[in-house]
Amino acid sequence: MGGRCEPPRASAGPLPVLFLVADTGGGHRAAARAISAELARAYPGRFAPVFCDPLGGPGSSPLLRRVSGLYGPVVRLTPWLWGAAWHLTDSRPVMRLLRALLARANRPVADAVARHRPAAIVSLHPLTGPAAAAARVTLTPAAPVITVVTDLVTPHTAWAAGAGHPVVVPTVAARRRLLGTAGSGAEGGSGRVVVAGLPVGAGFVCGPASPGERAALRRSLGLPRRRFTVVLTGGGEGCGGLTRRAKALLRRFDDVQVVALCGRNRRLRRRLDRLAERCGGRLTVRGFTADMASWLRCADVVAGKAGPGTIAEAACCGAALLLTSHLPGQEHGNTGYVTSAGAGAHVPGARHLAAEVARLRADPAALDAMRAAATRLARPTAATVIAARVAGLAGAGPVRDQAGERGAARPLAGVL
Repeated sequence: MGGRCEPPRASAGPLPVLFLVADTGGGHRAAARAISAELARAYPGRFAPVFCDPLGGPGSSPLLRRVSGLYGPVVRLTPWLWGAAWHLTDSRPVMRLLRALLARANRPVADAVARHRPAAIVSLHPLTGPAAAAARVTLTPAAPVITVVTDLVTPHTAWAAGAGHPVVVPTVAARRRLLGTAGSGAEGGSGRVVVAGLPVGAGFVCGPASPGERAALRRSLGLPRRRFTVVLTGGGEGCGGLTRRAKALLRRFDDVQVVALCGRNRRLRRRLDRLAERCGGRLTVRGFTADMASWLRCADVVAGKAGPGTIAEAACCGAALLLTSHLPGQEHGNTGYVTSAGAGAHVPGARHLAAEVARLRADPAALDAMRAAATRLARPTAATVIAARVAGLAGAGPVRDQAGERGAARPLAGVL
């Protein structure tokens, strides 16, 4: 599905909702799909999602495609370079200088708006906000725009560009920073920036698994039911040195099951597949998976890069988090956000990871305390709350809870 503008699903008179995403990492599109799925649940047949990637999809400029295509290799191989670029551009004057480059994203957005005439536009990437605002002004003045920030604690200044419309952020810290970068009273004032959590898919809202559920999940996934299980994840790009960390765990323990989720990183998967052949079934390797919730819910601990999506999903699953690294700038505050809440630990080296796994294995009470703290961080109804805002702005009224599946949506007013 990546990189395409997808037409609305055929149904009787649905209202198109345009989701602007970019496949730099997996979080932007995953958040969009979570919101669109919640709209479908609450309003069957009422909305038709349209997904458009104006940075790397059809109709995007060759320059933007090249730049967005560099994201994966840069964050995997030279994260320091990504951090330098992030910090260099993290100011309003610099973003104004880059406006000509960002204007290249306007054409595919304008085409999508002209074709589908959406009832609402949802921007889920820091560089798609100006294009959304421009298309609204020139083509659909009545269509509301809403920005959904997918950076957990330290959103880039670019999120505020063109955002004279409602903005939803995942945490109070993100709201505070975004208002600071925009300037007090800028972009419509603080009342337009609200906190709702990071939207996650329906599979993550079941909450933590009981020991019996965890055993059943492991059996369904082909894992030993009683073996202590560590799930390693590097996000959509397979970042964070998963090979080193998997080797360290396999060397240290002969009775720990390691699961490595490699995302789109095919080279990493091939490398770990070769390692798995020599490990007697103690290492399970998967690529990009559509069933992330089952893997997180079956884990004793989840270890990997401090990506916002991984943290939000793991928290909803009540998983203890061992954070190995973070992208400079973009994910700078994520590790502290988790550790200060008691929901995990920072384990920067492979030896640190193995030592912390050993400690938690020997202290079930400490592991249970981490799980409970992670659960307290969870915002499983974020997609419901954001869908309610989108539906309300599109003129469809408040979201109705269908059969009580997810709980009533709270109104988006001020800080939630």
